[in-house]
Amino acid sequence: MKIAVIGSGGWGLATAKLLSENGHEVASWSYFEEEAEQLRRCRGNEKLLPGITLPDNIAITTDIACAAEAELVVIAVPSYAVSSTAESLAQHVHKGQTAVLLSKGFDKTRGYCLLSDTLQECFGEDVPVVALTGPSHAEEVARGVLTAVLAASKDAAAAERVQTAFMNGYFRVYTSRDIVSAELGGAMKNIMALAVGISDGAGFGDNTKALIMTRGIAEMSRLGIALGGRAETFAGLSGVGDLIVTCISQHSRNRRAGLLIGGGMAPDEAAREVGAVVEGFYAAEAVQRLAAEKNIDMPLSTTIYSLIFEGLPLQEAVHMLMSREKRPENDMDMRL
Repeated sequence: MKIAVIGSGGWGLATAKLLSENGHEVASWSYFEEEAEQLRRCRGNEKLLPGITLPDNIAITTDIACAAEAELVVIAVPSYAVSSTAESLAQHVHKGQTAVLLSKGFDKTRGYCLLSDTLQECFGEDVPVVALTGPSHAEEVARGVLTAVLAASKDAAAAERVQTAFMNGYFRVYTSRDIVSAELGGAMKNIMALAVGISDGAGFGDNTKALIMTRGIAEMSRLGIALGGRAETFAGLSGVGDLIVTCISQHSRNRRAGLLIGGGMAPDEAAREVGAVVEGFYAAEAVQRLAAEKNIDMPLSTTIYSLIFEGLPLQEAVHMLMSREKRPENDMDMRL
């Protein structure tokens, strides 16, 4: 199968390596000619994927038209670049192809919609979109560490096509029709990873991490249902699974940023210190907007937004969360 991987960050390179090793004909696209030349010369990126060598048969290119001949077009750019990249790709993508979304987040330029909606709008209904998401750090996938993810799409056949292309002895893929919840879990877990990092940086304990992660899942589910998803999806790989790995891992940029903020560093300074995109900042802004539009109570997400964007002091944030009025744990109990 011919596959174009659009994006040459850590996840894009790890995916290109996996697909090449699965026997596919892979082209890896970079936006930057200097970066592409370095990849051609060194067959890797030591900063992003230390010790990993890309197979020689992966074609490195800066010509986005490489997507025209591909059966799968894999989008692996940062969330903020998905819209502009999709617009550039639109003239090369056509019926008979499948778009695979690896990016996790929201599209601010289109009213904070899910990224799959952006791809569908740019590519048209004849090109099914599959979100490939779950607990999958690029550093570990590139090394062949056992991993399982979810291929979610409204088009069941497209999800199965992606499942077949990606699966191998260390990378297992499940399928789902609930792309809304799958994407939302992948985006919102970055907010919770920020919160866990802040908690650890401020010296709170394991009990606090458990509080954040479980109440985080409750908020994901609440918003997911309002957007047309299913609550049970958040109990799987794209919900609980991705949340756990992002909240506890040393690879998590969102957790690292949170650690710095919890230790007293300003959010913008923490982002610069991390030296890469902190997707949780974008996600917090999007969820704040969506929660207001849907009139949904999202106390943890709202508090993280206020910490990052409004300068809310940490101790005041803690007091606000812990002194909220009493309520049942499960939203369903409020209807009985």
